[in-house]
Amino acid sequence: MPQREGIDRIMGKLPSGISILTIGTEDKATGMLASWVMQAGFEPPMVSVAIKQGRYVADWITDGQPFNLNLVGQSQGIHLKHFGKGFEPGTPAFEGVDTVTCPRGVPILRKSLGHLQCEPRSHVDSGDHRIFIAEVVRGALSDEELAPMVHIRNSGSHY
Repeated sequence: MPQREGIDRIMGKLPSGISILTIGTEDKATGMLASWVMQAGFEPPMVSVAIKQGRYVADWITDGQPFNLNLVGQSQGIHLKHFGKGFEPGTPAFEGVDTVTCPRGVPILRKSLGHLQCEPRSHVDSGDHRIFIAEVVRGALSDEELAPMVHIRNSGSHY
């Protein structure tokens, strides 16, 4: 399939930032690595995030649960190791991670480039992913000097 190989190779070169999406409160709180995040509007401020179909976090957002996007800086690769493996429902996701909570009770990572507090507004199924559109209701930059982590994949057909 030479055509698909060419598509995969160039799609892998699309740069993406790295975020840790946090959702839920108290003992139901969890986090996951999210690399398909982008700004999606100016007024009101909006973002889009794509999550693989079948992940329970996608169900929570579909049901309207607020979430936070914690942007990862270049020197914060420890977050990739911790959150990259994913967590089963009910598994403590924040052991050893310094957090505070936003007014809605969702965790915010203290050591991040900054965070965006998001309220889901809509979604669309897109192949094997669901794309969520969310309004950013609060946010803060934590470190003005830190550059964002950018991810380039080898192939557009897998993470």
